[in-house]
Amino acid sequence: MITKRSNSVVTPEFQGRKIFDELYLYTDGAARGNPGPAGIGSVITTAQGKVVATISEPIGETTNNYAEYTALVHSLRLISAFNVDKIRIHSDSELLVQQLKGNYRVKEPSLKSLHQQVLSMLGRYRDWQITFLPRSSNREADRLANAAIDAYLSQSQSLRGPSPKKAHQKQPSLFES
Repeated sequence: MITKRSNSVVTPEFQGRKIFDELYLYTDGAARGNPGPAGIGSVITTAQGKVVATISEPIGETTNNYAEYTALVHSLRLISAFNVDKIRIHSDSELLVQQLKGNYRVKEPSLKSLHQQVLSMLGRYRDWQITFLPRSSNREADRLANAAIDAYLSQSQSLRGPSPKKAHQKQPSLFES
């Protein structure tokens, strides 16, 4: 069994702080293969660009779109501990952005509940906006999502043991000279 290790970190400068006028969420979900090993990454900043928190978490085997929604859900869950008036969400998933703006329908059954969950969570904010940005402008969230996948793959490899090629190689014996 592979354990999902959460790596959500509130920056020490902001630990204990409860009130923010505005927060910026940069989120990314990634899957290697579709579906495949997946991870989420998020960077949450103040309007001045100071990092409030980061998330890097493997989420198992799933699709890229599911990972994108999951990254946003986890980010919104993390900031729910704060009193925030406005949030600005930035994602490199055009599908997620357009679905949340109401421009695209949510057809995939596995995304419908996540979509409703996100809309429900967004209802607590006085003002929210979501914006598409290219992956090149969302590098840190992308790096965190991919680091989570690497951690997942590393853990799954260690649980599987050596690859068959290595397992069949003759191991040196303590009694050989």
